[in-house]
Amino acid sequence: MARYTAAVCRLCRRSGEKLMLKGSRCLTPKCALDRRGKPPGQQFGRRRRRISDRGFQLREKQKARYTYGLMEKQFRRLFAQAEKQSGITGENLLVLLERRLDNVVYRLGFADSRSQARQLIQHGHILLNGRKTDIPSCLVKEDDVISWKASSTKTGYYQQVVQNIPAKSVLSWLSLDKENLVGRVLSLPTPDDIDAKFEGKTIVEYYSR
Repeated sequence: MARYTAAVCRLCRRSGEKLMLKGSRCLTPKCALDRRGKPPGQQFGRRRRRISDRGFQLREKQKARYTYGLMEKQFRRLFAQAEKQSGITGENLLVLLERRLDNVVYRLGFADSRSQARQLIQHGHILLNGRKTDIPSCLVKEDDVISWKASSTKTGYYQQVVQNIPAKSVLSWLSLDKENLVGRVLSLPTPDDIDAKFEGKTIVEYYSR
């Protein structure tokens, strides 16, 4: 499967805001957006131009893609699924993005970023309802349980998670047993539960043209 392999800090600089693509590093002075602040590429002689409506729509769509680590084809497929559901398409899209297993693993604090969460899942460290799954894109449902494979609890990474988990907080639609590192989906997320950095309505407008 195609995957973005260039420096992810360029994506934050291109978007003009922190998308937390490197986890806790984004909150340190090492953050490229704080150090440079300008979009990537040659700046000499570049004039600031007013962004068009179409350009703004594209930027919001790209922010959503970058945040959740999806390629265009994956994102377009998820948007088509959101369109088929009843309700507001933009809100449906946001809920589908949040329900991805890699996002839930990240939200539970098992990983510092969504890309790290994808690695954990692909390497077989995470169990969904007691079964190993290596598909980061699978969608969780209400009452699903996310836990660790028994052999993975002996790794150094797991011990590091155990040390850091007390300081973590989870969103209201999830619960976390911090002693056993077991998460549960209490309910499906709503747009109000999610701190989105992009506007779903604008993404709908982008694909509607």
